[in-house]
Amino acid sequence: MSTDITVDLTDPTPPYEQLRRQLATLIETGQLGTGERLPPVRQLAKDLGIANGTVARTYQELEQAGLVSTRRGGGTTVAPVHLSPQQVTRSRLEAAATAYVATVRTLGLDGDEARAAVEAAWARTADLGG
Repeated sequence: MSTDITVDLTDPTPPYEQLRRQLATLIETGQLGTGERLPPVRQLAKDLGIANGTVARTYQELEQAGLVSTRRGGGTTVAPVHLSPQQVTRSRLEAAATAYVATVRTLGLDGDEARAAVEAAWARTADLGG
């Protein structure tokens, strides 16, 4: 895998979610192609300085989403992805929302506070023409 993947241990987003989001984006945008083999769990965990279970969880979630396929003895490879641009956009939006919710929960805030923050940010960017 020739793409740089990073995990920021100071980020409140859980490492498995950071990793899942990056790999999903690489797959959905075609930067990781069908059949391309992902690093073994132990190797990627060692490279990133995280636990094997974190990488295993990431791979499991990607498999449940239909983005990768794991075969015993054959490793984990990118599954054929047939997504429209709208589906890619939706998937990226959902990943961003999941990461945001994880951050909000880490901060000890509730859903009302999270929604208020999103609405305030939306209003600020609308005022800027965004």
